[in-house]
Amino acid sequence: MPRTVKCGLIQTSMACKAEERIETIRTANLDKTLGFVEQAAKEGVQILCMQEIFTGPYFCAEQNTRWYEAVEKIPDGPTVKLLQEVARKHRMVIVVPIYEEDGTGVYYNTAAVIDGDGKYLGKYRKNHIPHCGPGFWEKFYFRPGNLGYPVFDTMYAKVGVYICYDRHFPEGARELGLAGAEIVFNPSATVAGLSEYLWKLEQPAHAVANAYFVGAINRVGVEAPWNIGEFYGQSYFCDPRGQFVAQASRDKDELVTAEIDLDKIREVRNVWQFYRDRRPETYGGIVKL
Repeated sequence: MPRTVKCGLIQTSMACKAEERIETIRTANLDKTLGFVEQAAKEGVQILCMQEIFTGPYFCAEQNTRWYEAVEKIPDGPTVKLLQEVARKHRMVIVVPIYEEDGTGVYYNTAAVIDGDGKYLGKYRKNHIPHCGPGFWEKFYFRPGNLGYPVFDTMYAKVGVYICYDRHFPEGARELGLAGAEIVFNPSATVAGLSEYLWKLEQPAHAVANAYFVGAINRVGVEAPWNIGEFYGQSYFCDPRGQFVAQASRDKDELVTAEIDLDKIREVRNVWQFYRDRRPETYGGIVKL
């Protein structure tokens, strides 16, 4: 019997000005996204992912302790609790990328994974943290992840998560494949320039090298007052052959969906034996400082 799963990605622009109160920003962006969640439910989406830190702007464009107020605990914070109810209501797996406080005053760029029955399955913390200017001061806000590369066995598929800058590093993408990931979601916030060329190159390459599906999510628009560039949307799904199966627009708030045929994973792995023929015992140089 074919294993087909309908998946969705949500890309949006900011729902209000970044000068508003943190709680106002969170509520406005959450409300906007929930509208697309309801649309996804009507379209039969079974697994859904939002963009990186979807409840706010890409505040790493500046270094300001004000944004520490945007953190939430996982799974006990309000956003994850609310989306557990939504997931249960729609029998929908939801990947929830938010700014996390671990309870000790340490902050991470994190994605919680909620199963279709509303159960919290766990979280992924972004491992690779850039700190380069102008506009990407992430080490001011985030500690590098310390949970490895978990794969979540949801009711529809085995799901992995990579976050934004992680996509430049093939090693973690391979770890996800070795751990059994069938679909890897990459919630991002990336602006036009050199990364736009890489956007359509690196993640299809991960899909090919590991024979799994990838869902890549970007936000849209220019975020004042920083104006570091255009978030160029173009969220997409690609298959284990690196082929695009669905893609969103460049500049619109949008839900993009795709029917994912999980049987294609085995089909591709039977042709391209990239796991059989790898030579991990020859990779020792990678772990040398």
